Amino acid sequence: MPDDRRQAIRELVEEWLRHARSDLAVARMVDDDQIAPEILAFHAQQAAEKALKALLVQRQVEFPRLHVIGSLLNLCQEAGYEGIELLADSVTLTRYAVVTRYPGEEEPVSRQDAHQAFELAEKVLVWVEMQIE
Repeated sequence: MPDDRRQAIRELVEEWLRHARSDLAVARMVDDDQIAPEILAFHAQQAAEKALKALLVQRQVEFPRLHVIGSLLNLCQEAGYEGIELLADSVTLTRYAVVTRYPGEEEPVSRQDAHQAFELAEKVLVWVEMQIE
């Protein structure tokens, strides 16, 4: 692979990770009562999703525009990443992808749920950062 292509991929991976880290920074604010737990959980889901997509970009794997963490984990496994089973519990983050952003659409998200979502997303991001070549 030419160096300029390799560099472009590295930059795109870093951009995905920058967005993932930003979402995680918002999700980390679980003690801020001004931020609804649903919003915090949404950003946790986004952090995990974007981190996993960074891995797929790194391996040049096309991925659909979806928010299903389990599907992204499967794609990462198919791309040759090992240890995906360590992130199996992160599939619960999918719940926060879309529906919880809108009032009255689903069961309310508690502050505890938001905290757990943050912890799962942080686990995904840490694992992804360890995989980055």
